[in-house]
Amino acid sequence: MSTPSSLTSPPPPQTFALISFPTPQILLVTFNRPQSLNCISTPSNWELDALFAWYDNEPSLRCCVVTGMGRAFCAGADLKEWNERNEQMARTGAGAGANPVRVMPVSGFGALSRRSGKKPVIGAVNGIAFGGGMEIVTNLDLVVAATGAVFALPEVKRGVVALAGALPRLVRTVGKPRAMEIALTGRTVSADEAREWGIVNAVTADAPADAAILSRPVVQKALEYAKEICDNSPDSVIVSRAGIIAGWEDGSAEHATTAIRETWDQRLNEGENIHEGVKAFVEKRAPRWVGSKL
Repeated sequence: MSTPSSLTSPPPPQTFALISFPTPQILLVTFNRPQSLNCISTPSNWELDALFAWYDNEPSLRCCVVTGMGRAFCAGADLKEWNERNEQMARTGAGAGANPVRVMPVSGFGALSRRSGKKPVIGAVNGIAFGGGMEIVTNLDLVVAATGAVFALPEVKRGVVALAGALPRLVRTVGKPRAMEIALTGRTVSADEAREWGIVNAVTADAPADAAILSRPVVQKALEYAKEICDNSPDSVIVSRAGIIAGWEDGSAEHATTAIRETWDQRLNEGENIHEGVKAFVEKRAPRWVGSKL
């Protein structure tokens, strides 16, 4: 898992996440604050934002998997940091109109909860996904969960609200009644229930919290998906993903179709991979894709 020689630039430095490369085309991001259940602080949001922007712009990388160290995927925001900020505001006499919410990048909590981006990110949810961790899950492209993984938006139990993007996205995925149940009760949803409701693609066996990351069935399954994606044209993956997101966000199938064609059709047809795919089919061989220039 050494750094691939195919990278055109080094990844930005990280203090919260570990980064590795199971294959030269796959980026594996591991949230690495297990003693705090991988809670994400304000500076870490910005570190991750830089990392996923780099991933999108690195031609040799085609898919990303995110998981968590220890027994949690991500338990949400760093509430100790939040409380310290509230206390500091009280000490300095900040008015009632002051905004205590931690500033996040446009890409949202963990740089994933509102990310549009260009390339797919797959979740390997190994354990607790609460609050911001659940908000991340609602916006990932595919999600694999270990049997013991649990999901919740417990914000209502703490007097706050899930404002990092999960609420409107969740209702599109599970429908109004189930979204209301999750958001208004704050109750925990099991991995099997999450799969039944369409939040999760697949459920795998559990692994010990101290198991090596790559030995975990949940990561292995996520990497299977990632490798399948990497076998396809990187240009086609980018545009197909954009089409799905456009339909999800827009609400009108025809508006989304028009927008995607106007944005991507010419660029796709001018690329090398569309010609290589057709030629490989005619010549009855595997395609030799090149890094996307889209």
